[in-house]
Amino acid sequence: MVRAYVLISATPGKAIDVAGKLKGQDGIVQVDAITGEYDVIAQVQASDIAGIGVLIVEKIQRQEGVFKTITCLAVE
Repeated sequence: MVRAYVLISATPGKAIDVAGKLKGQDGIVQVDAITGEYDVIAQVQASDIAGIGVLIVEKIQRQEGVFKTITCLAVE
């Protein structure tokens, strides 16, 4: 399995809504609204890197309130 952390910038006032919509979806292991430069962090998991890409595009970036994402692949 491949894991990644996705840093999400949300439109103002939407961080908690975005985190709530992502929680419990297949492939999304953990989601938290956070403070700092980014608004939400999600830990995701798929069988390969292509699967990570599909998960990000289809489940995260399509959510209302998601402005931008940065993906960090786990190396260990």
